[in-house]
Amino acid sequence: MQLLWKKIKSGQKTYLAFFCVGLLAGFFLLNLGKGILLGEKGLFDENTLYQMKYMTVDGSAFFGYIFRKRMVRLLVLAVLSSTYLGLVVCMGTVFWYGMSAGMVLASLTIRYGVKGIMLAFISIFPQCLLYIPMALALLAWCEELFRCIYVRGEFGAGDKGFVVKKAGRLAVILIAAALGCLLEGYVNPYLLLGFLKIF
Repeated sequence: MQLLWKKIKSGQKTYLAFFCVGLLAGFFLLNLGKGILLGEKGLFDENTLYQMKYMTVDGSAFFGYIFRKRMVRLLVLAVLSSTYLGLVVCMGTVFWYGMSAGMVLASLTIRYGVKGIMLAFISIFPQCLLYIPMALALLAWCEELFRCIYVRGEFGAGDKGFVVKKAGRLAVILIAAALGCLLEGYVNPYLLLGFLKIF
């Protein structure tokens, strides 16, 4: 576990840099398309939030949708990390999520100020408590797999110890992701709807 934590910390600066660049790109893109994206019926307009305030959520259906979406993305990233473009895919994924976060945060801040920032935080709580460490562990896992195959050449078809170790770590990451999906599907909607009622 300590070894995994060291690997997460070593790659953290690089991923953080890509995330920050993506965040800035999201702010920039939103400002470029401000007229369209923040128009009367643009991102997070008042009518959309008003409709959300009074909607009901089917927790099991929502969880099923989130679970499929998150697991497919996680497994696709894990598989792609074993290819020659594995690190590029990881960096691109971090950049994409940074850009998405930048656009969401900028649009909510411009529209609603401090309340918008609070809404952005509530919309990712409490699942972020599991998703963030899970994402860092997954990126460390992907980078280690890529380096073992293409840089150090340590992976061999008969290396059962390596396969078992990597599969075990991936299983832990999948469990953390599943628990995050439970929080996102069953807890977050009620926190978000409760906050919208006083928004």
